[in-house]
Order: sequence, then C-alpha cells, then structure tokens
Amino acid sequence: MLRDERWPLVLRRLYVARGIHDAEALDLRLKHLHAPDSLSGLAAAVTLLVRAIVDGQRILVVGDFDADGATGTAVAIRGLRLLGARAPSYRVPNRFVHGYGLSAELVAELGPEQPELLITVDSGINCVTGVAAARARGIKVLVTDHHLPGPIRPEADAIVNPNQFGDDFPSKALAGVGVMFYLLIATRAALRGQSWFGSDRPEPDFGTLLDLVALGTVADLVPLDRNNRALVRAGLARMQAGQANAGIQALITASGRDPKRITAVDLGFALGPRINAAGRLEDMALGIECLLCDDPERAKAFAERLSSINSERQDVQAEMVEQAVAMLSGLEAAPEQLPKAVCLFDPDWHQGVVGLVASKIKERLHRPVLAFAPDAQNDALLKGSARSVAGVHLRDLLADLDARHPGLIQRFGGHAMAAGLTVARADFDRFRHELRLHADRAIAPNLLGAIIETDGPLVPSELVLETALAIQQGGPFGQGFPEPLFDGEFDILDASIMAGKHLNLQLQDPRTQRRYRAVWFSGYTGQLPHGRWHLVYQPTADEWRGETRFRLLIRHAQPTQ
Repeated sequence: MLRDERWPLVLRRLYVARGIHDAEALDLRLKHLHAPDSLSGLAAAVTLLVRAIVDGQRILVVGDFDADGATGTAVAIRGLRLLGARAPSYRVPNRFVHGYGLSAELVAELGPEQPELLITVDSGINCVTGVAAARARGIKVLVTDHHLPGPIRPEADAIVNPNQFGDDFPSKALAGVGVMFYLLIATRAALRGQSWFGSDRPEPDFGTLLDLVALGTVADLVPLDRNNRALVRAGLARMQAGQANAGIQALITASGRDPKRITAVDLGFALGPRINAAGRLEDMALGIECLLCDDPERAKAFAERLSSINSERQDVQAEMVEQAVAMLSGLEAAPEQLPKAVCLFDPDWHQGVVGLVASKIKERLHRPVLAFAPDAQNDALLKGSARSVAGVHLRDLLADLDARHPGLIQRFGGHAMAAGLTVARADFDRFRHELRLHADRAIAPNLLGAIIETDGPLVPSELVLETALAIQQGGPFGQGFPEPLFDGEFDILDASIMAGKHLNLQLQDPRTQRRYRAVWFSGYTGQLPHGRWHLVYQPTADEWRGETRFRLLIRHAQPTQ
C-alpha cells in the first residue's frame, strides 16, 4: 500500500489497484520521460531531418485521417517551423480516395514540385508500395509510426517506430504524435550541437506542443503508461493554464468544457471526436488547419465547423446503429445463436462511420464486431472496420483467417482491439461464413461475457465533494489506467426525465440515510426507476451558477430484486 500521505487514502487505494506501489511512479514531471536514444532508427532519421532543415529542402509531412494523425501532423509542422525548416507542408490522405497512409495513389498526385524529404506521421510501417513509389521518384522517405509492422518492411531511408522488431525503447505505448514529438526533441539536440540556434534563431521550447501531444495520445486510446501519463499531464496543465494553442482553446470552448477543469476524459470524449469527425465525413485537413491556426477568430470558425460535422456524424451513427440493432433483433433473443464474431453490412452505410457502429455493437454484444460499407471509390469492394474485446486479438484473428483462405481478405491491418480490412463484395457471404467458423474455433466462450470492473464501494465518509476533486486531480486516467468506478446499493427516491432519454435522480444511501444528486445519461427506457438498485457510479464535481456541487454519475444500474 502506498503510505505517502500527500495523497488521500482513496487515491492511494486506486493507484495500488492500477499497479502503482511507490511514490516514484507518481512523479510525472517531464524530466522523467524516457530518453529518445534507444529508439532504433533515430540516428538515421535525425541525420536526414537535420540535413533537410539546414539545406532548406522541401519537406512534406503525410499524416493520417484520425485525431492521432491530425495532432501528429500539427506537431510536425509546428515543430519543423520552430526548428527553422523552410516552409514545411503537409498532405493527409482522404479516407475515401487514397485509403490509409502513404499510398502510391497519393504519391502520384504530388506533381512536379515534389518534396525532397517526405515524413510520415502515424503511418508508414505497412505502406510498402507507397514508400517504394516515393523513393522511385527520388524522394527520401522518413517513416514515423507506432503501429505493429507487417511481414514486409518498407524500404524507407529511415524508420522510427518503438514497435518495430528489435527496438529497445522502454515504452511501446507511444502514439503516433508521441513518436513525432520524440523525433523533434532529438533533432533539436542535434541542431544545438551544430550551433544552429542563436540570437537570430532562438532554440525552440517544445513544451508549446504538449497540448497537441496530449490530445492525440488520449484520442488514440493508447495505454497511459507512466511515460504517456507524463505527456498528457503536461499537456493538460497547459490547457488548464490557458496556454493551449488557439485551435485547441477553440475546441474546448465549442465543446462546452471549462479549460480550467479540462481532463483526459474531455479530450477523449469531446475534443477527439470533433477532430475525428472531419476525417470520417469530409477532409481531415479541416481538423489539421484548426490545430495549426494561431488566430482565435479563425480557430473559432474551424472549431464550430468541426462541431457541426461531429453533430452530423452523430446523426449518421445513430441511424446506422439502429439499423444494426434491427439486423440482430432475432439473434439477441436467442444469444446461443449469436456468432462469436459478428459481421454486419448494409449497402447504404457510410464508410467513415462503420468503425463507430462496430464499437457500439461490440459494447452491446460483448464480442468482436466487424461492420462493412461499400468502398466509396469502388462499388465492387467493401471496406470494413472491426472492434474487439479483451482477450481476442483482432489482427491475429484476421491474419489466421487470411492464411487459411488466401485472397479472401484483400487488405487488412490493425492491432489487438481494432482493425480495418477490405473484401470483395462478391466474397462477403463467404467471408462472413469462414469468419464465423474460424471464430468458433479460436475464441473461448469465457471471453464473451460482459464484465464490469469497479474499485468497490466507497465508505460513507468518502461520498463527498473532496473525493471527486481528488480523483479529478489525481489523473490523467484513460486506456490502461482506467477511470475510477465504484459500486454500491442506493434507494432511488425520485427520478425525472431530461431531454427525453436522460434521468435526474435523488438517491439515498441506506447505510446513513444521506441523500445525493445523480444523473444517468441514456438511462430512461420507458419506465422511471424506483426502489433499491445496485449502481456503478463515479463521484463528480460540477459547476452550477458559480458553485461547485457534488453528484454521482451513473454508469450502470440494475434493481436488487
């Protein structure tokens, strides 16, 4: 047990449950970040980048169409400008035109004013043909990525990826934006050694990039190990101090969050989806321009546009999820007939939203789900997105299926919990059949049950505002370092409906008869709850007319009888 009384007992209990047993692991100062030196390929990458900067070469950053790729691209452009690079530019693949990452199609569009150095962000380790196409045109390619490599390594001039074979970097959890940040740090050190900086070119403070690093790291759902928690904590501190760049400040305002109280959860559930929506429905360049913008008024316009796109995405997603639930209505009534891996397709679904549908249905059915839509560029192909549950490694599952049935899957990639793939429309029924057979063999039934893990009950003395504030300040919490959840029995004394689907509750603790305010989002199912319930909840602090109030946020509930 942590015995350092700098932290309240409830926080110490939470930390121990998350594997932290000494105070040193809670020291998230940036001086404790892992040094870049052990990243394999870093020396070659820095040499390439230093030469490009010093010689004034044309540098093109190729990003990705999710929040990690967008923030990583913004970090790259901002960082290169700070280092003195000559007008670095960026391209981001269009999900519906180019597909994922650096593709041969994107390289073909570069035109005569092609770059001398191309840097990938959050992609590239599996872009074998795209890297080859760029180098065939005489372009040097520097790959920065964090995804697992495939069987064939791209023939890039340099590769920086903590997850490539043989890499000794201590943290394998860096997001793409984190890898780019590390490359910039190492490049700055090399330029310092060459006396590049001086009175006319001051050495940059890369702390100004940490708000972007924090947003991309949380939004990409990489595990928040100590190194990532330090990066996220530092980025949140900039936001809370009002020092975030104009684009992030505008996104915070557009999402209705208070910058002084911004948390990692807000990054994941409010800011990240607004950036991601641009890549799902339109062009991620909108998101990147917002993150690169220094003018508050322009940033506000970008953020409002991204919020509008996100609202549209929510509407499209809700309709698609409703259709998916309708497809499964018969099977849900007979759970024993549900496949161990569910495969869904509708010819009218939107390619950019199928991943969110897969995620929602996975949460509902507690098993891997693959959702497909027609390829926006080729109606003979289907683009699929898959989401998994703990214990079922999606990429390995697809790789095994591909080995058993070569050619059935045209392309696939991803990691344990998420993957993307392409199949021919004509092969979809066969693919679904073979997937079902393979999943029946490969997935143990005990992996498909719904399990809610909590931190147990809070004692009455801990059901107070001070606990909520301590937890709020004790983060960042996120993937691999989960937000605290508690459970216990409460009597529901009163319930009222908000916005047609949410519930305002008045609870009473039967141990003490003390009463508490609570909110249960999407908790109304046609009947108001009453009586004694077993609740899974989070203690929260919310602002109301200038007053900080304590309330419980209900995450799961079931009647005790």
